[in-house]
Amino acid sequence: MTTIDTTTADLMGTSLHQQQDYQRFLQLGSRRAPQTLYVHERGYRSGAINTDALGMRYSHCAGRRHSVAERGGAARVNLLVGGSAAMGIGASSDEHTVASYLSELTGEVWLSLAGCGLNATQELMMFLTHQHRFGQIGHVVVLSGLNTLAQEALVEILAGAQDPHHAQHYQAFLNRFNEGVQADVPARRESFWQRLSQAMAPHRPDPWPTLDNLPGPDKRLIRAADSIGRTLRQWDRLLADGHTTLTFILQPLLPWCRETLPAPEQAMLEQLDRQPSNFDRLIGNAHDSQLHMAFFRRIKNQAEPVPCYDMNCMLSSSPVFDEHLFADRLHFNDLGNNALAKVITAKLGLAQEKYTLRKMTPVKHT
Repeated sequence: MTTIDTTTADLMGTSLHQQQDYQRFLQLGSRRAPQTLYVHERGYRSGAINTDALGMRYSHCAGRRHSVAERGGAARVNLLVGGSAAMGIGASSDEHTVASYLSELTGEVWLSLAGCGLNATQELMMFLTHQHRFGQIGHVVVLSGLNTLAQEALVEILAGAQDPHHAQHYQAFLNRFNEGVQADVPARRESFWQRLSQAMAPHRPDPWPTLDNLPGPDKRLIRAADSIGRTLRQWDRLLADGHTTLTFILQPLLPWCRETLPAPEQAMLEQLDRQPSNFDRLIGNAHDSQLHMAFFRRIKNQAEPVPCYDMNCMLSSSPVFDEHLFADRLHFNDLGNNALAKVITAKLGLAQEKYTLRKMTPVKHT
């Protein structure tokens, strides 16, 4: 894995200390086991990110922090579901994630039910795992899509891995699948005997297929869209008996979202192109805008009747759209997270709903 240096951190609009907080967090949480849903480090504490006893990130509402494990007595909660963008990787603190901004804008508690690297099916599994903790749920917003697409490339890679030891390499690769955040692993000097043993060992070809020659993305887009659509229909059936609204929002990808880039984002992309992450390499040949539109249309068709929106198109309605919003291709800085939350709030009428609930006079029955 590649170490982020001070220059890269500056280009992303974040401090080196903040980047190290996220890197250490992802390293500690990068442990997956069969039949166990991946979770982040539990009880993690830092200036940039903090998690509860379940590994879920805190959000803030009205001066108090809330999480899946610590609802704080809220009778009704709302859920923001997704991967690292929904979780707020790139935010300067827990107060500046999309979930926290949604809480601020609506006056209601929004919990972060998100985890780095989760695909659509795993997001649903996360909900099923913790459903008993939520009580009344008002809104569920699934801000997602890109992990499912990237992991379709992993499926193709694994299908081509014929080496008998490919499972070990799959595990190693999966543990490094952190959606574009490079992990800061200090180099450790090997002992003389380790170097000698490696020099004398018979040469073996690398059993892990290259990521640089992936087939075209068309079939992957179809499979990923169908998977997302099926999962959204499952969400809809699960929530049908309550008074919960369900919305899917395709998360933004920088090449899908912008035609022209602010100077800081252009410099950031140039740096990332020199040191691409595994996530960038997995999704890299799906950057075409036409593929993006086909991807979203198929999701929307497959997810019927679940309302689906495309943040790649909606974000341009933000008055700060021309500002520096992206920390990398799919994560946002504080201003970007705030812009996302405001667009979501406006699109779903959440601020208006809050106003109506506060001002509306109760109807008296005679």
